[in-house]
Amino acid sequence: MGGTAILIIRSPMGKQSGAHFNPAITLTYFRLGKIDKWDASFYVASQFIGGIGGVGLSAVCLRGSLAVSTVDYAVTVPGWGGTAAAFCAEFLMAALLMLVVLWFSNRPLLAKYTSYLVGVLIMFYVFVFAPVSGFSINPARTTGSAVFANVWTAVWLYFVAPVFGMMTSAELYVRIYGIENVLCAKLHPAPNYPCPFHCHFPFHIHPHEAGLTVETNLP
Repeated sequence: MGGTAILIIRSPMGKQSGAHFNPAITLTYFRLGKIDKWDASFYVASQFIGGIGGVGLSAVCLRGSLAVSTVDYAVTVPGWGGTAAAFCAEFLMAALLMLVVLWFSNRPLLAKYTSYLVGVLIMFYVFVFAPVSGFSINPARTTGSAVFANVWTAVWLYFVAPVFGMMTSAELYVRIYGIENVLCAKLHPAPNYPCPFHCHFPFHIHPHEAGLTVETNLP
């Protein structure tokens, strides 16, 4: 899964859209003022549609293999420690992920490594936290599995904990470094692709803001 995340972030589509693939990420950048209200709405809707469609397509291609009891459409439910432990795990995973994304993606010299760090974190999360929460940190991913498995156990925590965790990290980052040092909402710098966000990352293309210049005090 870590490798898949890296490929998505660095793919042409990921470089164009910002590679959020997670409503919690989009909502956090909306809170940070990096994405318009309507764009955020379409991003979130597309992420849920993609989550449901992806599970459905996988079910068709794998011909029932996802429906067996040991897989059950990769549904996310609390494991060791129950709901409280699952909430804490989802919160911690989301908070750390967003903190890493913000710290690296907003430093022009380090931003190109963001995707690799995300991939490593996800790989680590799968091994450590899957037995605790099922590993989601993504409301759309949880919804896609729940729709087909028809299992909605403690589904609220898979919506609340990731968003709360990422928002907490964003607030912490802004208080330390300032909102002016949140440069863009892309997870990978892509100067050859137009940027759809309220962005002032060096060399990003902004067709609607020609001539924009940027200053940042971060390396």
